[in-house]
Amino acid sequence: MEPDELYTLRTCYYLGHYQLALDEAKNLARRPMPPHLKSEREELLTRALIASNQPLSSTTSNSIAIQMLHLTANKTGMSKEELVAAAESLLSQSPQDMNVQLYAALLFLKLGMTKEALKCVHLGATMEHLALSLQIYLKLDRLDLANEQWSLMKQADEDATLTQLCGALVMASTGKSRAEEAIYAYQTLSEQYGPSHMLLNCMAVAHMVVGDFTQAQGKLEEALDMSSGAVAGSEGATTLINLIAVYQNLGNSAKVDETVSMLKKQYASHPYVQSLATVEAAFQRVSAQYA
Repeated sequence: MEPDELYTLRTCYYLGHYQLALDEAKNLARRPMPPHLKSEREELLTRALIASNQPLSSTTSNSIAIQMLHLTANKTGMSKEELVAAAESLLSQSPQDMNVQLYAALLFLKLGMTKEALKCVHLGATMEHLALSLQIYLKLDRLDLANEQWSLMKQADEDATLTQLCGALVMASTGKSRAEEAIYAYQTLSEQYGPSHMLLNCMAVAHMVVGDFTQAQGKLEEALDMSSGAVAGSEGATTLINLIAVYQNLGNSAKVDETVSMLKKQYASHPYVQSLATVEAAFQRVSAQYA
């Protein structure tokens, strides 16, 4: 079997080590490789840039997959209707491209179109399709179907990084009875590849499922400390949101207020912050009636 030249790049990306993924992608650019691997390298590079909230150069690429990825970033401020129309157009141009299907599913999920996202990946044509289908089924509270996807992933490659990550996700979602196994899986990956914001947040959530909020707080604060409390991109918002949940369960209202203020200041456009603003406005309207 020939060595997988993109193994390290994929693994770094899957585990949330986006800067390492970017460095690896740049190193690989110096090596000759077949066209299909070169295309995948470019896509993984683009995905890592998006995930780490780094700027994308405007694309003139003929690659439908790269164009779809640029839609997911939506740096031009397109409306939901415009994004959906553009995505459907790209899908129609390359209906058999499995990566285009994957990126379309990610876009639809971002837009809250869960059914449309699942349609793109439900056949499980690749490991990433299976992994995303699994996450969607968990989002729909269909643990049984998520378990089926995990079983298919184990049949394909039990030792794959994606299989291990998805297994930990399923175990944490199962509840307290299996959350300890999820913690062990995340710890093993962290020891093997180093901790990332994503892995630390996953471990924190698993600790919360177990009911150990002090351990969860430690993991989340470690995630903030990794970048001196100023995490770029959606990962920073996720860490703060999880910290709010931890502080609430620990009864630390002062920390809740402080973290909510930080979240609003740093991530004003995040859906959580926007939903919170809607609820607060509704509360103010109702309370004014009784003032």
